[in-house]
Amino acid sequence: MKKVPLAKPEPDCKRFVDVIKGNVIPEKPPLIELFLDLEIVREISKNVLGRDWVEGEDIESQKKYFLNSVEVYWRMGYDCYRITGAAGLAFPGRGRPGKDTAPLSKGTRHWAEEGKGPISSWEDFESYPWPDPRRFDYWYYDFISKNLPDGMGILVCPSSGFLEIPLDILFGYENLCYLMYDNPDLVTAVFRKVGEILYSYYEHIVSLPKLVGFFQGDDMGFKTGTLVQPDFLRIHVLPWHKKLAQLAHDNGLIYLLHACGNLEQIMPDLIGDVKIDGRHSYEDEGNSVIDAKRKYGDKIAILGGIDVDKLVRMEEKQLRQHIRKILDICMPGGRYCLGSGNTVTNYVPVKNYFAMVEEGLNYQS
Repeated sequence: MKKVPLAKPEPDCKRFVDVIKGNVIPEKPPLIELFLDLEIVREISKNVLGRDWVEGEDIESQKKYFLNSVEVYWRMGYDCYRITGAAGLAFPGRGRPGKDTAPLSKGTRHWAEEGKGPISSWEDFESYPWPDPRRFDYWYYDFISKNLPDGMGILVCPSSGFLEIPLDILFGYENLCYLMYDNPDLVTAVFRKVGEILYSYYEHIVSLPKLVGFFQGDDMGFKTGTLVQPDFLRIHVLPWHKKLAQLAHDNGLIYLLHACGNLEQIMPDLIGDVKIDGRHSYEDEGNSVIDAKRKYGDKIAILGGIDVDKLVRMEEKQLRQHIRKILDICMPGGRYCLGSGNTVTNYVPVKNYFAMVEEGLNYQS
C-alpha cells in the first residue's frame, strides 16, 4: 500500500491532460488541488520531509521556498504544479483583518471588504494604480519551469478572477450592486480594464516550457445560485473566460475553472460557450461533486470534491470510507481527479489530507 509522501513519485502530466480531455480512463484518479495553504506546505516540508524551510522577500529566499513547495507537491503524487500569483500583478484594495484560529495559524486572516472598495466614481477609476502589463515580472515562472521534476507539468493562475477582482477588491459587493444601476458605464469600464490586464498576462506566458494549462479561479456563486444575475455574468465575466479558454486551446493547453457555489444557471454557458475543460470547487450542500459528475461528467472533467468540512472534522476511518464512496461514483467513465472541494486549508489536519491522497493512490474499483 502506497504511503505519502512518496519515495519515488512518477508524475505524468501528459496522462493528466488525457484524463481531463477524456482520452484515457484511468484505474486510479490523478490528484489535483487549487493549492495547499502555505502552512500545510511548510509543515510537510519541515516536519515530514526534513527540509530546510526558508521564507523571505529576497529572490534567493523565494527560490528556496519554491524548491521546497515543488518538492512537496511532487512527493505527494501530483502530476502538475499550479503557479499562483504574479509579480507586478496586484490590485490594491481594502480588506478586513481577523485573528486566525487554525491549528497551523498564519496569525492574521484577511477577509474581503464587502461594503465599499477603492472605486466608486470615474475619479477613482482614473486615479487607481492599475497594474501595468509592461512591468510584469515572470522570473519565478521560468525558475519553476527549469526546476520541475521530470514528468511534472505547470498550471497557472496569476490572480483572482474576472468577477472576483471587481467584486471583492475594487468595488466591494454592496457598492457594486448599487453601481450596476447608478453608474453602469463605470461598471463596464472596470470589468473591461480588469479583463484586459489579466488577458495580457496570459498572453505573455503561453509559451512557458512545461505549461499544460490555465487553472483560473473566479468564484461566482454561493449555496443556491450565482452572486450576481446570470445575465450580468454573461455580459461582463464569461466573455473573458471564453477568450482565455480560446487562448489556451489555440496553444494546445487545457482550460480549468475554479468557481465556488451553485452555478447551475450558467453551466450550459461554461460548457457550450466558454468551453471549459474541467470545473473545480464543490461542497456537499448545494453543489455536490456526485451531482456534478452525474450531470456533466460526460462533457467536462470534474475536479476535487471532497467537502472541506468533512476533510476537517471527520475521523480518519470515516473519512477514508467517505472518499472511497466518492471515488466509486466519480471514477467510472473517467474525467475525474481527486482532491479537496476547495483547498487544503491550514485548519485541515495533515493526517486527514494524507488519508485523502492515499485513498487516491491506492484506489481499486
